[in-house]
Amino acid sequence: MTEPGNGTESGSARDPEAVSRFVERFAAQLVEAGMQRMPSRVFAALLASDTGTLTSAELSEQLRISPAAVSGAVRYLAQVHMVSREREPGSRRERYRVHSDQWYEALTSREAIIKRWEDALREGVASLGADTPSGRRLAQTLAFFEFIEQDVTLMMERWRVYRQERFGD
Repeated sequence: MTEPGNGTESGSARDPEAVSRFVERFAAQLVEAGMQRMPSRVFAALLASDTGTLTSAELSEQLRISPAAVSGAVRYLAQVHMVSREREPGSRRERYRVHSDQWYEALTSREAIIKRWEDALREGVASLGADTPSGRRLAQTLAFFEFIEQDVTLMMERWRVYRQERFGD
């Protein structure tokens, strides 16, 4: 059986077992890196589909999980900008899409979080005193995030150029 989004849209049939093995292996890597299990599995399944889109029913069937598990996973993935929801034209059914720039979007959203952490750390340094052991520790943490933020910003600019040269997107 060929799953919708994983089969013959591009003209090449795939072994559903091979697709399933990839999805579970990649999901396991994401879990090992700290992502929750269900969002990892849903993300990997979307990533492995030719269209990059699947419905809740398709994800439930492919992953053998409940629609509620799909819903929770998609909610998390949408919050971290790794997938988006789309309505099927003329239908109330939603499709979930993974974009080719999902890693870029995920890192970009992390940048906003890092900026909020920096603000909180600045406030902490001011509150605790820059000359106290805890104030120095917070200042060092703040400096680390500022350093990382600069590198991420430059890296993202380089990525946009590289992606355009390599893929023409």
